[in-house]
Amino acid sequence: MTIALLTALITFAFVTLITPGPNNIMLLASGINYGYRRTFPHLAGIGIGFAVMLVLVGIGIMQLVELFPSAVMILKIVCTLYLLYLAAKIASAAPPGANADHSKHAGKPLTLLQAALFQWVNPKAWTMQLTAVSVYTPSDPVFIDFLMVAGVFGIMVIPINSLWILAGRQLRPLFNNQRRMQAFNAACALLLVASLYPIFIGTH
Repeated sequence: MTIALLTALITFAFVTLITPGPNNIMLLASGINYGYRRTFPHLAGIGIGFAVMLVLVGIGIMQLVELFPSAVMILKIVCTLYLLYLAAKIASAAPPGANADHSKHAGKPLTLLQAALFQWVNPKAWTMQLTAVSVYTPSDPVFIDFLMVAGVFGIMVIPINSLWILAGRQLRPLFNNQRRMQAFNAACALLLVASLYPIFIGTH
């Protein structure tokens, strides 16, 4: 990979990672509800899951999808259902004070594994993956090229997406009562549902 191509890839990664999407909406909400430390496994899961997914996409998973077109529709259905489930989970999250007790009603942030697996049903992640593999790898890529692209994203996820968690942590005092917290969570849930639009305009 040339320096020019690597520079373009880093720029692309920065812009796509920092702009709003399902991951960042959930990180913002988790930052407010649970703080940075409890949200960190969620963040790490995004980095690991995204990098692994990118390598697998690069080495041919999309060729498999092309052989079985029905897999695209199945993926869309799974994406939609899981994002709706996460939106409902965010909307019903307990306010920060409630997380101090350990009752079964207290909310919990996503685990590392849940966040990693979520990348496979994240429409923005699929768009980023396909663009990165098709545009920012050489015309005749080898395995190391896919590893480099995955490495760029994996390294940049932590510092860039941390900004969304920290923003949520700083906003937490503004949501110091249950009504405001519920309104914020409902707004984040609606934004998460709105992020489904790529599925319905033909973005695979």
